[in-house]
Amino acid sequence: MTPERCDGIVLAAGAGTRYGMPKALAEDGAWLRTAVHALRAGGCARVFVVLGATGPAQRDGESGSGPGRLVSQTPRIPVPAGAYPVWASDWATGVSASMKAGLAAVSAAPSLVTAPASPSGIAFPPGEITPGEFIAARTAADGITSAGNTANDNSRTGSISVPDMISGPPSHVAIMPVDTPDVGPDVVRRVIEAARTAESGLARAFFGKTPGHPVVLGRAHWADVMVNATGNYGAGTYLRGRADMVCVTCDDLATGIDRDYPCGTR
Repeated sequence: MTPERCDGIVLAAGAGTRYGMPKALAEDGAWLRTAVHALRAGGCARVFVVLGATGPAQRDGESGSGPGRLVSQTPRIPVPAGAYPVWASDWATGVSASMKAGLAAVSAAPSLVTAPASPSGIAFPPGEITPGEFIAARTAADGITSAGNTANDNSRTGSISVPDMISGPPSHVAIMPVDTPDVGPDVVRRVIEAARTAESGLARAFFGKTPGHPVVLGRAHWADVMVNATGNYGAGTYLRGRADMVCVTCDDLATGIDRDYPCGTR
């Protein structure tokens, strides 16, 4: 584990039924870009975008700077620079599926690039991790033990081998939904710092008396979060039972309001 490093997860898999489209596509992808920027500029070393209703990320044939990925071809919305796409195939189950996909991706490998041979558009961690191992970590909650270790079956056939860009899994992960577009880097930075100094390693943004995002989880909690996440309930189910979570006041920086409907309709 790399001391004090934090990775980020953007939950962007939903169909956005009330909004009228997947929110990953909202405002031509502006919300998605804002969420990725908030995490990156707020202190996250790597950011994973969990997709679902839009399908797996697609190759961008128009990209002139390498093997880019698209969230959508029509409208054309690229995966934001500096973010890695992960597809939750069971996204319709609810936010729990996105949460598990994101945590598994963060946990699965010491470093990450997009695997050029990936047929589904999933970003596979390289080094000594095979695509099969990544999928196994994605689909099994016990892929992360309560001690915070990633399961390893020692199967290395066909592994992807590239130099590490970032060594070791992070000590914390910051989780953001795609639909809180006024939450910026200052909010993320404040909550990450609170989690780093908290004995529990748990912190959550609060706007007034309302819990919001980001939520920052120390690695020791990831397995229990995955076990407790079901249906349309993510980390909140686990956090409600934790008296040691730090509540971080952030209403001086943002409203933290999640946007469920297009502007002017509610």
